[in-house]
Amino acid sequence: MNWPALIVFIALFVFVTGLGFWAARWRSGDLTLLHEWGLGGRRFGTFVTWFLLGGDLYTAYTFIAVPALVYGAGALGFFAVPYTILIYPLLYLVFPRLWSIAHKHGYVTSSDVVLGRYGNKWLALAVGVTGLVATMPYIALQLVGMQVVIGAMGVGGEGLMGDLPLIIAFVILAAFTYTSGLRAPAMIAVVKDVLIYLVVIAITILVPLKLGGFEPIFSAVPAAKLTLVAPVGDTYGAYSIYATLALGSALALFLYPHSLTAILSSSNPGAIRRNAALLPAYSLVLGLLALLGFMAVALHVGTDPAFADGFKQYGNNFAVPALILAAFPGWFAGVAFAAIAIGALVPSAIMSIACANIVSRNIYRGFFRPDATNAQESSVAKIASLVVKLGALVFIIFVPVPYALQFQLLGGLWMIQVLPSVILGLYLRVLTGWPLLAGWVVGTVLGTWMASTTSFKAAVFTLTFFGVSFPGYIALYSLIANIVVSVVLSLLLKPFVAPAPAMAD
Repeated sequence: MNWPALIVFIALFVFVTGLGFWAARWRSGDLTLLHEWGLGGRRFGTFVTWFLLGGDLYTAYTFIAVPALVYGAGALGFFAVPYTILIYPLLYLVFPRLWSIAHKHGYVTSSDVVLGRYGNKWLALAVGVTGLVATMPYIALQLVGMQVVIGAMGVGGEGLMGDLPLIIAFVILAAFTYTSGLRAPAMIAVVKDVLIYLVVIAITILVPLKLGGFEPIFSAVPAAKLTLVAPVGDTYGAYSIYATLALGSALALFLYPHSLTAILSSSNPGAIRRNAALLPAYSLVLGLLALLGFMAVALHVGTDPAFADGFKQYGNNFAVPALILAAFPGWFAGVAFAAIAIGALVPSAIMSIACANIVSRNIYRGFFRPDATNAQESSVAKIASLVVKLGALVFIIFVPVPYALQFQLLGGLWMIQVLPSVILGLYLRVLTGWPLLAGWVVGTVLGTWMASTTSFKAAVFTLTFFGVSFPGYIALYSLIANIVVSVVLSLLLKPFVAPAPAMAD
């Protein structure tokens, strides 16, 4: 048991728990209204939105998985850096318009936007269910990050005792999310991001000093991992994989319900545009974070007997905790592990709220109780948020981590299929409801089939044109099929279907 790390960890965790409950009084509003509980009353300015989006997009699993990918696969893991840069022009150009439409009509979810645009409740349901199914394993993966750091401090065991710290953490999370809604993760996100910035900057300064600079770090990494493997023969190999992973991930990220929830909680379109300019600061930190994978290689943590059990249990996901334990005193490890754990709480809270908004607004009120009062709608959302968290907790306790990773792979390729309905529909009047639903079905089925050919263990599928192979991200390939079907069917049915009304913002 690493007592200094554990004491600091518990102290910071207790502090953010108190913040979570106190947040119900911050910018207080009527929490019996869904937009107050689930969107913070749409009153968050540039500063809070910056932390909320950062806490939403840069999660505990990011902190663990990106360096782990670089540690294992090398340069390919850096695809996360350009992809987070690509998303911000999209944020600047598209989402202020989406915010304006949602604000004008009182929309809370992307399904609301789609229903208002096309009047097709089945397309809206498909968008909502896609968000639910894609987000659930995402929440579970936050627990993976929390599991790893709790285990790194020596807290563990078999059966219920081994899972007890995780259960306690998520009971606390469920309680303050239920009482405070989106205000809780918005406030905690400030603490989380400050801690992560301090930890990452400290590691990237002190570890190179300890090792004699960056030259020894890069010298310790096998040459094959320092750069992408050059194309050989008639295949674009790692180059096309890298490019399609970056582009596809960028297109999908802001379609997730939790990302859109953070955007719609902004006070005005200007706050979103300013954040599109400011958020690349996180990309800088992400680049430094990816370097931790190479630092772990240079410190030889994978061959250190002290960390053998951790790597055996968590695989390469243990690289960052091992690096921190090898290079820093216990109290600093406590701060770093608390930052990661809080980095699990914030996105998990936002994700569960986003899912609850969909269940309440688009399923309960949309299909079962159209006459439900605002208070009933909000009450159902609060209960749904508890159920979503419980489902994620059960998932991670009883389902092996590799399966959680596979579900997350499927979630990403499913989530991108709503792009034509949610994004393209803002600008293209030719698109109509039923063709978009057909495109969604084609993209989802095709992407799932492609993933099945890899036994759901990889995100890459190889297409061959004129003898040249293009291995690439399954989500992007299936999205192209989705768009083609949606546009072609919309054009074929145009003489028989009235065009969708212009989206006035």
